[in-house]
Amino acid sequence: MKLEHLLLGILALKPSTGYDLKRYMDAHGRFLRSNTQMSQVYRALGKMEGRGWVRHATEPRPGATDAKRYRLTDDGATVFLDWLTGPYHPPTRFEEPDLAARLAFAGFMSRDDVIRLLDAEIETRTNEIARYRFRDRSTGAEPVLPYDQDLAEYVAEWMHWTGANAKDAHIARVSELRDSLLRAPDREPLRPAVDADRADGAEGPGEEARS
Repeated sequence: MKLEHLLLGILALKPSTGYDLKRYMDAHGRFLRSNTQMSQVYRALGKMEGRGWVRHATEPRPGATDAKRYRLTDDGATVFLDWLTGPYHPPTRFEEPDLAARLAFAGFMSRDDVIRLLDAEIETRTNEIARYRFRDRSTGAEPVLPYDQDLAEYVAEWMHWTGANAKDAHIARVSELRDSLLRAPDREPLRPAVDADRADGAEGPGEEARS
């Protein structure tokens, strides 16, 4: 998961300034990516604009520095949706935010897309339990410094079962979400944000270039 994907998702929700994006990452986004710096946001915006994924308009602010408000282009929307609904390969550690990052933008997915995402997560974590839960955890250590073997084994056992319980709880919650989505009635999606902007009179990327 790259910062660019998260920023594209935020821009799909609403055109934003770099400050707006940083503020989002400091609040909602802190659970998806840690310690995002303002310099990282502007560097990513520069790269994305160079690739044609976003464009900006300058907003004059009397008595203050002019602001650049960025919005998604059609190419940027394609990149974002390809990442969001494309193949999901769960990371080695279930604690990583890759799943949450996609679920944060579930409104841009179909219910079937979300269920496929959850299925991949459940299958991967279930297979990990079958493979690793009761593995041989002996290390064959031969310490060269003073070493409390009993303490080490006690803490290792605690860590193993704490992690096991956390993974079980994770699978249970993901399964609960999946089951509730299967039971939920079908709904017509709202107009996508990238199209709603166009309907409000905003120029498309090609229109701006021709003006």
